[in-house]
Amino acid sequence: MIGIGIQFLVCAAIRGRRIFMKKQFAIASIVLLGSSSFFLTQVVTAQDQPAHAADSPAATAAPAQQPTAKAKTPDRAAAYYHFALAHMYEEQVATYGRSELANKAIEEYRAAIDADPTSAYLTSGLAELYAKTGRIRDAVVEAQDIIKRDPNNLEARRLLGRIYLRSLGDMQSGSGSESILKLAIEQYEQIVKLQPDSTDDHLLLGRLYRLNNDLQKAETEFKTAVKLQPDSEEAVTTLAYLYNELGDTARATQVLSSVPNTERSAKLYSALGYTYEQQKQYKEAIEAYRHAIEMDRDNLDAIRGLAQNLLNDGQTDAALEQYKVIADANPEDAQTYVRIAEIYRKQGKFDLALENLKKAETMVQDSVEVPYNIAAIYQAQGRYDEAIPIMRDLLKKSEKPDGKYSAGEKSNRAVFLERLGTIYRDQGNNPAAIEVFREIVALGGDDDVERGYQQIIDTWRDAKEWQKATDAAQEAVRKLPASRDLKMVLAAQQADMGEADKALKDVHAMLTGDTDKDRQVYITLAQMNTRLRRFSDAEQALDKAEALATKPDDKEYIWFLRGSTYEREKRYSDAETQFKKVLADDPEHASALNYLGYMLADQNTKLEEALGYIKRAVDLDPANGAYLDSLGWAYFRLGKYELAEDNLLKASQKINTDPTVLDHLGDLYQKTGRLKLAAANWERALNEWNRTISAEVDPADTARVAKKLDSAKMKLAKEEGAK
Repeated sequence: MIGIGIQFLVCAAIRGRRIFMKKQFAIASIVLLGSSSFFLTQVVTAQDQPAHAADSPAATAAPAQQPTAKAKTPDRAAAYYHFALAHMYEEQVATYGRSELANKAIEEYRAAIDADPTSAYLTSGLAELYAKTGRIRDAVVEAQDIIKRDPNNLEARRLLGRIYLRSLGDMQSGSGSESILKLAIEQYEQIVKLQPDSTDDHLLLGRLYRLNNDLQKAETEFKTAVKLQPDSEEAVTTLAYLYNELGDTARATQVLSSVPNTERSAKLYSALGYTYEQQKQYKEAIEAYRHAIEMDRDNLDAIRGLAQNLLNDGQTDAALEQYKVIADANPEDAQTYVRIAEIYRKQGKFDLALENLKKAETMVQDSVEVPYNIAAIYQAQGRYDEAIPIMRDLLKKSEKPDGKYSAGEKSNRAVFLERLGTIYRDQGNNPAAIEVFREIVALGGDDDVERGYQQIIDTWRDAKEWQKATDAAQEAVRKLPASRDLKMVLAAQQADMGEADKALKDVHAMLTGDTDKDRQVYITLAQMNTRLRRFSDAEQALDKAEALATKPDDKEYIWFLRGSTYEREKRYSDAETQFKKVLADDPEHASALNYLGYMLADQNTKLEEALGYIKRAVDLDPANGAYLDSLGWAYFRLGKYELAEDNLLKASQKINTDPTVLDHLGDLYQKTGRLKLAAANWERALNEWNRTISAEVDPADTARVAKKLDSAKMKLAKEEGAK
């Protein structure tokens, strides 16, 4: 977006020029910044077909005289006299702010130019005065006339460049902003040719290229600036941020690290912290931000960076303390309260999260982020009737009667719809959820269509409506026949429904030789074969996927899948090794923490260690029903039945049709002498397993629960007969 963040360009332009009469400029620049709205409607015309000053409604005097066909002998004495008067009136404008004095200054400049039409200094001065007094179009016309006579006039080009920059700062994206950006680039391209040794000009041109999404040219200008002034933190950090934007964080680190530690400023350390954050090297980012804060304790941006990376590193309490520091320093910073609320939400402290969101809400009434987060907390608390109206209101506010949305508006609307649909699903209102997810599909973009169908399929699967899930997957592929992801979802669904060989063949045919795409195909094959209990084929597919994995996250995911495959094979020691491998790389991997902890607890081994893993998973995602079930089961194994019951009941509220949770509750009730409740839960567990496809059911589990239920029924019958 062109209208956002443009002020740094303006400031750079001011720093990089020779400033005449500073006092006057300081006052007049305020006028200039506020006057560009008229200029915006005229500048392109002025560039292509220079107009007379009299055409401008801002003009109060005759247009500047044009040179006659016959050269006039300069009268430099008269020119100097009129220039001195013009200069005097300019100073009085700065002192008294009276517009008639500005008009007199302009008249004297014209008289001076009439006396000496050859003076570029005088014509530049008049153009500058026009700009200072808000007569933007006149300034543009005058500067363009100078450049026509003298294309190498640096001051005239700088004046035009500054006007275009300030106009960009006043404009929104669109509304001619692309044309103004092009004009600014043209001027600064000429400026760096005329004065190639100016670091500031190269930086400014690079930033303009960056706004124009011409990142290769931007890199060239930033590198030139660094070469001209290697010790310029502005040049070094700007180049580093560009590399970060390009995803080349290694080069960003290299550029920043080239500055010796003794010469690094707070700004450079902040840039280094940001770069480490992009590389997910959170501990290094934390250290860099701490250095920045040591050098500038009032640098709230550095404190924000520190807080975010402490949060990324799992140091939740430390992150919270830093956000509280920011809130104390700037109590009106709504975004900080949103971040604090996020931490409290992750800790399961929903009341404190809501309290901070309510604070933020009073500061930014038009925010969509705040009510969205409030709805998310209500959803986590099971307060669905309160969450739904909030999301409905957000959708209504973002709705357009003609149904035409920009890409950004579509994206926001898809997020709102997805949240509302999941709330309905959690509430058990699947028809309403499906209807909302179909609204995502109706948005029309390929990503939205895919997103909507994936949610529809997941909803039917959660409801154990397997055929409806398959039908939805088939419909999705017909809608987007080029989507490999949807084709793989359909194949996996068909494999679950008994068409295993055909489905596996269809997925295998998607291998193309493309490293990234083939890695995903092998992962899908591994998951399908694991569910089909073809474990050898699953392991081979994972080996091939790992050979194609280059990113740490991709490798972690494969290790996790291999661990889950080994667990289903009952190779528990091998599975433990894989999960610990994931955790060595990412200690806050919640899924691995939960899976490892539950596996150990279920095997009734290393129970304290298992409890520790699961607690960390629950800390990371306190509303996750599966994690709460694992925690309850670990407490059960440890004989802590009250804690077990508390967490198992919470889990059953989140996932009330999960047969494993029902089985665990049955065991708890039996152990605590409530056999009728135990039998009721075991019976429900068997019913849910009977509604489940074979890929998700271990026959050993159903046989074990059936045996427990039969035994309980016999015992209850004896008790009834004895009465």
